[in-house]
Amino acid sequence: MSTPAATPPTTTVPPAGEPLGARRRWTVLAVCALSMFLVGLDTTIVNVGLPEIGRGLGADTRGLEWIVDAYTVVLAGFLVVSGALADRFGRRRVFRYGLVVFGVASLACALAPSLGLLVAARAVQGVGASMLSPVALAIVVNAMPDPRERARAIGIWASVFGLSMAAGPVTGGALIEAFGWRSVFWVNAPVVGAALLLVAVFVPESRGRARRLDLAGQVLLTLALAATVAVLIEAPRLGWTSPLALAGYAVAAAATAAFVRVELRRPEPLMDLGLFRRPAFTMAVLGAVAVFVALNVSLLLTTLYLQHARGWTPLAAGAATLPMALGATLCAPWAGSLVGRLGPHRPLLLAGAFTAAGGLCLVPLDQDTGLPQLLTAYLLIGIGFGFANAPLTNTAVSGLPSSRAGVAGAITSTARQLGAAVGIAAAGALVAHTPPVLLAQAARPGWLLVTCCGLFLLLVARASRTASPRPA
Repeated sequence: MSTPAATPPTTTVPPAGEPLGARRRWTVLAVCALSMFLVGLDTTIVNVGLPEIGRGLGADTRGLEWIVDAYTVVLAGFLVVSGALADRFGRRRVFRYGLVVFGVASLACALAPSLGLLVAARAVQGVGASMLSPVALAIVVNAMPDPRERARAIGIWASVFGLSMAAGPVTGGALIEAFGWRSVFWVNAPVVGAALLLVAVFVPESRGRARRLDLAGQVLLTLALAATVAVLIEAPRLGWTSPLALAGYAVAAAATAAFVRVELRRPEPLMDLGLFRRPAFTMAVLGAVAVFVALNVSLLLTTLYLQHARGWTPLAAGAATLPMALGATLCAPWAGSLVGRLGPHRPLLLAGAFTAAGGLCLVPLDQDTGLPQLLTAYLLIGIGFGFANAPLTNTAVSGLPSSRAGVAGAITSTARQLGAAVGIAAAGALVAHTPPVLLAQAARPGWLLVTCCGLFLLLVARASRTASPRPA
């Protein structure tokens, strides 16, 4: 499109504040969903390739955990400030910058010659992703003024994100089998290019209420997250009571306490802690943590068990998680519809029950567990994951005013990524330095953790009854 005259009416960016037509609104949703699919996919696509990356770069389990958590920790740490920047400087602008950073960092990951450089590139990738996740949700919320339409849109958005998380291992296994582990990063380039073009054509600019940047809160939040995950990853090697581990506990606790104190005193905090006085909001955020702990524990333990303990190829290990992707794909849109009609309570009950059942199926895992039992468990976990995202997202976002949509999405997304980082670190701590023949036994506490996460969602479902029965 070289001139404005060549632009079709449905793709012209309307003046600020002018309502979008129905077709345009759903096109905006599709463009944002494509970008979010990329972010979610990159959170889990690397998991199935970790054994190959370890062999290629000479990394042990601890190093492999950092490949995943460098991305998720930075993503979690910068989500809130990215949402605030988008509200101040323009959501479309920040979204496009995020795509560029994400794409360039993906190329750096693909070319990384060593573990250290790969971890560093993954951290930069997390910065770019943090500019996409909350901003995409804010753009969608802003484009959908009708509460019922917004609820359906949030359901679809959460469904696509959930599908991308579950589909990552399958996609990664196929790419690694055909082109090697670096292909899981190369594949981002054409998607980023297409997303940049579509955002420029279809997505209108929007802003929320501009706030002062809380640099002290940002530093403390990132430090608290990084210290917590670092202790979980490094303590098995150092010793849980070693001086360095004890120092890590102290740093994490002090940073968390300082963050709370700073945020309570600031007139415009990075994270409005007063929101956590609402039980439904608090439980939704904690539920998001639990869901992503369960998912990432499941994915990492499955990858290591099938490839190390049973000698499966990356493609076979990725294919084994297809029932998980299928469950998420089928149930996530259904969950969005249920939330729009009935509220979040019933989908959350289903999410908790299926997740707990899937974890229980794998608690007795051993070296010779049959394939039907494995596939059934993965299907149950996928169904639980599919039912969870839409009600949790809707409950959390509906708890904040629309002018703070960027920060609303950021808090929920931070909880997800915190859960992902903790899940990876916890699963890795369970099986680090474990010989293949004992890996199934060492993983059993991880499957108990997945079960407990499912049971916790039942408590979240109970708390959701105090929220509005209709999406706001």
